[in-house]
Amino acid sequence: MSLPACLLIETLLAPERAPVLTMAEWETLIGQARASQLLIRLATLLREQSLLQDIPPAPRRHLESSLRLHQRQLQAVRWEVEHLMLAFRQAEIPLVLLKGAAYAVAELPPGRCRMFSDFDVLVRRDQLERIETILMMHGWSSADQNEYDQRYYRTWMHELPPMRHILRQSVIDVHHNLIPDTARLRPDPERLLAASVPCAHRPEVRVLCGKDMILHSAVHLFHDGEFDHALRDLFDIRDLVAHFITDEDRWRALIARAEELKLSQPLHYALRYLQRTLRVNIPHAVHTVLRRNEPGKLGVGVQDSVFGRGLLPKHGSCDDRLSGLARTALYIRGHALRMPPRLLLPHLLRKALMRSNLLADPAAPRRQEPLAGAATSTAGRPRRP
Repeated sequence: MSLPACLLIETLLAPERAPVLTMAEWETLIGQARASQLLIRLATLLREQSLLQDIPPAPRRHLESSLRLHQRQLQAVRWEVEHLMLAFRQAEIPLVLLKGAAYAVAELPPGRCRMFSDFDVLVRRDQLERIETILMMHGWSSADQNEYDQRYYRTWMHELPPMRHILRQSVIDVHHNLIPDTARLRPDPERLLAASVPCAHRPEVRVLCGKDMILHSAVHLFHDGEFDHALRDLFDIRDLVAHFITDEDRWRALIARAEELKLSQPLHYALRYLQRTLRVNIPHAVHTVLRRNEPGKLGVGVQDSVFGRGLLPKHGSCDDRLSGLARTALYIRGHALRMPPRLLLPHLLRKALMRSNLLADPAAPRRQEPLAGAATSTAGRPRRP
């Protein structure tokens, strides 16, 4: 069965069509962009192509508002990084940023058109207790987590429970690896930290090297159960590949690094769906090397049907009768990759009961919305397990 059409993808890949869209198409396009957190990418691309002034006034207001919000977030990010640097300097631990914050501070292509909700950092496992203590001294505390979630994070996950600042409401996720300890894939975080690089304009702040950024983004997208902004993440990977992988030697180095970190499978998924969904040209030799990670022909067909739908915006215009089933399958798959069945089944049952209000969630009354203008303002509360 063919996948539903997506106006957002077509417009992002061919922005010159935007000025001739009808108002009905603009309503659909804005809805798809908001659902996938890609409104800022759409606005940035149209501005870069000098097309923004040709957009009808009503949708242009949405686009310009997104650009202003992004500018305010960049200012908030710079301010928050200064506070993080103080805390990490006191802890005598290098500040290594991940994902959205890393893109922004390192001034990488995804950062020019990327909103994000929290600051992700990577430390060694033996540094967790120290950095958590120092961050608490600087005003951050574990945010909105009940006793069960606290135990879940500290026992099984690859990060501390999210920490929210009591005044600025910024949220920090402190990671000690890219993937939970219970997952099948086990990259060595020491290798990631050893290969991290200083930011050009902020040498005290480090980020993963280019190859590791691509691999982390692939893991985050294809080994997680949350696909609400999967298309945004796929565009991020496209930008990173275009920026860092510019010749055959770099392609070989990326494949070798994936094998070294045991992340060849997520890299295969990322490159396959860059080609299928965003029509990125991937060298045939790269596909040949990574193809051993594919299932059989029937499995590939099912995989393409499920991932193809999961990568589309969660919007009625992109849904068909299989979309809900595909998202449910991806949610279960993501959790199954993170936890063995003996842990997964009780966890999913508990979360289902809490969502159905059949089991009380002690954290619910304490939830707070972030303050306006904070870097967390675009996505709201910390991620729940």
